Amino acid sequence: MSISIAIVEDEKNYNNALKKIIDYQSDMKVVAQFFDGNEALKNLSDISPDVVMMDIQLQDMLGIDIIEKLKKEMPKTQFIMCTSFEDDEKIFNSLKAGATGYLIKGESMDKILSSIRDVYNGGAPMSFSIARKVLGHFERKLPETNGLDELTDREKEVLNLLSEGLLYKEIGDKIFISIDTVKKHVGNIYRKLQVNNKVEAINKLNHFKN
Repeated sequence: MSISIAIVEDEKNYNNALKKIIDYQSDMKVVAQFFDGNEALKNLSDISPDVVMMDIQLQDMLGIDIIEKLKKEMPKTQFIMCTSFEDDEKIFNSLKAGATGYLIKGESMDKILSSIRDVYNGGAPMSFSIARKVLGHFERKLPETNGLDELTDREKEVLNLLSEGLLYKEIGDKIFISIDTVKKHVGNIYRKLQVNNKVEAINKLNHFKN
């Protein structure tokens, strides 16, 4: 059984090139071509193809808006964004709208064909540069509190004294430990907070106090 595909792309040459290469495959077939967003919006839900190759920046509307409007009517259809845009906002708006793949137009036809098969079989294909951006986004979103939570009571005490401007010797004198022990605590603090110096450590402390 072949994979049914609709192409929504206002660049006619690219749209036709996609159709030609897809139809040449034994396991897939283009069942509809749309050259503007309005036509796609009106007709896609009646066709309900397995996969839609969706351009983001159509002349009359954003492909993202089409997905948002049709996704509920077409729960079994997978949408692959196929675009020249790599900016973060468009990537994440596409994924939030319900796209399951995101390809840059410069990708080889082999990559596009394998992505169609991949998304049909439950995958989420992305161009390498897009995947890197997505990973980077989620790394930035990881909760930052973990580092402070990992500090021992003594390490928190040392960090607070550092933030008050005390030197290592003054900290040692105040809490009755040697300067070498202070340095050891400070090293642990930097490692757990993933910082490289005193200023970064204090900034992180102040960030979570506020």
